[in-house]
Amino acid sequence: MANNVFGTPLKPCSFNPLTGFYRDGNCHSGNEDQGTHTVCAIMTEDFLRFSFDRGNDLITPIRQYQFPGLGPGDHWCLCALRWKEALQAGVAPPVILESTDEKALRFIDLDDLVQHAFK
Repeated sequence: MANNVFGTPLKPCSFNPLTGFYRDGNCHSGNEDQGTHTVCAIMTEDFLRFSFDRGNDLITPIRQYQFPGLGPGDHWCLCALRWKEALQAGVAPPVILESTDEKALRFIDLDDLVQHAFK
Protein backbone atom coordinates (compact mmCIF):
# COMPACT_ATOMS: atom_id res chain seq x y z
CA MET A 1 0.00 0.00 0.00
CA ALA A 2 1.39 3.41 -0.97
CA ASN A 3 1.61 6.26 1.49
CA ASN A 4 1.13 9.96 0.98
CA VAL A 5 3.58 12.76 1.87
CA PHE A 6 2.42 12.57 5.50
CA GLY A 7 3.19 8.84 5.74
CA THR A 8 -0.46 7.83 5.92
CA PRO A 9 -2.34 5.72 3.34
CA LEU A 10 -2.58 7.38 -0.07
CA LYS A 11 -6.06 8.63 -0.97
CA PRO A 12 -7.38 8.53 -4.55
CA CYS A 13 -6.76 11.57 -6.72
CA SER A 14 -9.45 11.24 -9.40
CA PHE A 15 -11.74 8.70 -11.00
CA ASN A 16 -13.25 11.23 -13.42
CA PRO A 17 -11.08 11.79 -15.31
CA LEU A 18 -9.42 8.50 -14.45
CA THR A 19 -5.84 9.34 -13.54
CA GLY A 20 -2.63 7.72 -12.37
CA PHE A 21 0.13 5.92 -14.22
CA TYR A 22 -1.88 2.73 -13.73
CA ARG A 23 -5.19 4.49 -14.50
CA ASP A 24 -6.62 3.41 -11.17
CA GLY A 25 -7.31 6.87 -9.75
CA ASN A 26 -4.20 6.91 -7.56
CA CYS A 27 -0.87 8.75 -7.87
CA HIS A 28 1.34 5.82 -6.93
CA SER A 29 4.34 4.79 -8.94
CA GLY A 30 6.34 1.67 -9.74
CA ASN A 31 9.56 0.81 -11.53
CA GLU A 32 7.93 1.01 -14.96
CA ASP A 33 6.77 4.61 -14.33
CA GLN A 34 9.77 6.53 -15.61
CA GLY A 35 7.98 9.86 -15.06
CA THR A 36 7.13 9.22 -11.40
CA HIS A 37 3.46 10.34 -11.71
CA THR A 38 3.08 10.98 -7.98
CA VAL A 39 1.75 14.53 -7.52
CA CYS A 40 -2.02 14.90 -7.33
CA ALA A 41 -2.62 18.35 -8.76
CA ILE A 42 -5.63 20.46 -9.65
CA MET A 43 -5.20 21.72 -13.18
CA THR A 44 -5.09 25.44 -13.87
CA GLU A 45 -5.16 27.26 -17.19
CA ASP A 46 -1.62 28.56 -16.56
CA PHE A 47 -0.22 25.11 -15.85
CA LEU A 48 -1.97 23.50 -18.82
CA ARG A 49 -0.54 26.18 -21.12
CA PHE A 50 2.90 25.75 -19.53
CA SER A 51 2.80 21.98 -20.07
CA PHE A 52 1.56 22.39 -23.65
CA ASP A 53 4.39 24.82 -24.42
CA ARG A 54 6.86 22.19 -23.23
CA GLY A 55 5.48 19.52 -25.54
CA ASN A 56 3.14 17.75 -23.12
CA ASP A 57 -0.37 18.43 -24.39
CA LEU A 58 -2.76 17.59 -21.56
CA ILE A 59 -5.61 19.51 -23.19
CA THR A 60 -6.35 17.58 -26.39
CA PRO A 61 -8.32 14.32 -26.03
CA ILE A 62 -6.62 11.16 -27.30
CA ARG A 63 -9.39 8.62 -27.77
CA GLN A 64 -7.19 5.59 -28.48
CA TYR A 65 -5.64 6.01 -25.01
CA GLN A 66 -8.98 6.84 -23.40
CA PHE A 67 -7.57 10.25 -22.46
CA PRO A 68 -10.38 12.83 -22.30
CA GLY A 69 -8.16 15.92 -22.28
CA LEU A 70 -7.96 18.09 -19.19
CA GLY A 71 -9.33 21.46 -18.23
CA PRO A 72 -9.00 23.77 -15.26
CA GLY A 73 -10.30 22.13 -12.10
CA ASP A 74 -9.55 18.55 -13.18
CA HIS A 75 -7.46 16.48 -10.78
CA TRP A 76 -4.50 14.69 -12.38
CA CYS A 77 -1.40 12.77 -11.33
CA LEU A 78 1.58 14.78 -12.55
CA CYS A 79 5.19 13.79 -12.95
CA ALA A 80 7.08 15.05 -9.92
CA LEU A 81 9.75 16.75 -12.03
CA ARG A 82 7.16 18.49 -14.24
CA TRP A 83 5.47 19.91 -11.14
CA LYS A 84 8.86 21.06 -9.83
CA GLU A 85 9.63 22.66 -13.20
CA ALA A 86 6.29 24.47 -13.04
CA LEU A 87 7.10 25.60 -9.50
CA GLN A 88 10.35 27.14 -10.70
CA ALA A 89 8.44 28.87 -13.52
CA GLY A 90 5.84 30.24 -11.10
CA VAL A 91 2.89 28.22 -12.46
CA ALA A 92 2.75 25.20 -10.15
CA PRO A 93 -0.84 23.99 -9.78
CA PRO A 94 -2.34 23.37 -6.34
CA VAL A 95 -1.78 19.91 -4.90
CA ILE A 96 -3.87 17.54 -2.83
CA LEU A 97 -1.36 16.39 -0.23
CA GLU A 98 -3.30 13.37 1.01
CA SER A 99 -3.33 12.06 -2.59
CA THR A 100 0.32 12.83 -3.40
CA ASP A 101 2.61 9.82 -3.06
CA GLU A 102 5.53 10.11 -0.65
CA LYS A 103 7.82 9.17 -3.59
CA ALA A 104 7.35 12.75 -4.82
CA LEU A 105 9.52 13.82 -1.89
CA ARG A 106 12.53 12.35 -3.71
CA PHE A 107 12.26 15.33 -6.07
CA ILE A 108 10.23 18.01 -4.29
CA ASP A 109 10.57 19.55 -0.84
CA LEU A 110 7.58 18.96 1.41
CA ASP A 111 7.53 22.69 2.25
CA ASP A 112 7.01 23.53 -1.44
CA LEU A 113 4.12 21.08 -1.67
CA VAL A 114 2.56 22.41 1.53
CA GLN A 115 2.80 25.99 0.24
CA HIS A 116 0.82 24.90 -2.83
CA ALA A 117 -1.69 22.73 -1.00
CA PHE A 118 -5.28 23.02 -2.09
CA LYS A 119 -7.30 24.64 0.67
